[in-house]
Amino acid sequence: DLGLIGFDEPFKKLVNQGMIQGSSRFVYRLLWGVSGGDDFDVSKLPVVFISHSHIDGIERNLLPQIELLSHQLNKILDNIFGKDQLSIRLPISFQTLHVDVNIVDGVELGIGEFREWKNGEFSQSEIIFEEDGTYRCGSEVEKMGKSKLNSVNPDVLVDKYGADTFRMYEMFLGPVEQSKPWDTKGIEGVHRFLKKLWRLFYDDVKGQVWTAPSPSEKAGGEVTDAEYKILHKTIKKIEQDTESFSYNTAVSAFMVCVNELTDIKCHKKEILGQVLILLSPYAPHISEELWHALGNEGFVIDAPYPILDEKYLLEATKEYPVSINGKLRTSINLPTEVNQEEAEVAVLANETVQKWLEGNPPKKFIFVKGRMINVVI
Repeated sequence: DLGLIGFDEPFKKLVNQGMIQGSSRFVYRLLWGVSGGDDFDVSKLPVVFISHSHIDGIERNLLPQIELLSHQLNKILDNIFGKDQLSIRLPISFQTLHVDVNIVDGVELGIGEFREWKNGEFSQSEIIFEEDGTYRCGSEVEKMGKSKLNSVNPDVLVDKYGADTFRMYEMFLGPVEQSKPWDTKGIEGVHRFLKKLWRLFYDDVKGQVWTAPSPSEKAGGEVTDAEYKILHKTIKKIEQDTESFSYNTAVSAFMVCVNELTDIKCHKKEILGQVLILLSPYAPHISEELWHALGNEGFVIDAPYPILDEKYLLEATKEYPVSINGKLRTSINLPTEVNQEEAEVAVLANETVQKWLEGNPPKKFIFVKGRMINVVI
């Protein structure tokens, strides 16, 4: 409108983020219904909360669970009013209440925190537990908001796990444009991934484990094809996923990369430095710290982006399923560029195939390159 730019629309595409939803938790408060007395003091009836499996039994009208719950509630009445003075009246009814998700671990209620919650409003409440002694909450995915007590304070999570964990977990929840429920319990997986990444550089006991080539060696001279394959497979995946806003699958690719580098005990600066450049838009703080730990100058975000080399992604061999008369009997690894004659020699020399041939030549040998082999006898 001010005429400061020479075009009408500065963006090629609009991507609307999906809503981060809340995973609400519920407790179930008993609505007392009693019979057997008219002059009892209603104010003496305690606040009782019932764990989820008992509520499930009520809703599904499961008689054994209802009888067990009635027995437990009648014991509470006997302790207050004397034995057999009052009894619970069926059907049992209850009120569903939102409970603060920050005092719930998964679906297990923190009893101590619950009794202190709301300034101790429920400190003297009776609780009907599960058989294992826990109280399990109900759950439902709803819009995140204070009224539903399912809001999560990012500052608390950043203090506990770090900003990179919080950032990557948001991306890991699902496709960016879809609504998705927040589950704080799941953040541990991303946090473990970042700690595993750190261990490629530093060991708790040994200290620094990353290595660099000596001055007499060419840079990258010690890097193996297996290590280059892991790196370039990751480069390709991260490029594709970042370009398509598929951040959740990109985070998965980083996890696979770190697992594979850990399995082959790769601690080489040439590989790890490239991984940090790829990771820096996703986890900028740990990437920057480790980038400088490797002895690099400048910011990691300014480093040249890794260039994909497809030659490291080419497979030298291919596993072919081998069928006899159309039924899968074995498999065999053959060179990627194998022709039909070479494949036939290798397959007919296979012990399993020889057993089925029983010394007879095959009637037909069907070879579909890159896919399958069928021997007709």
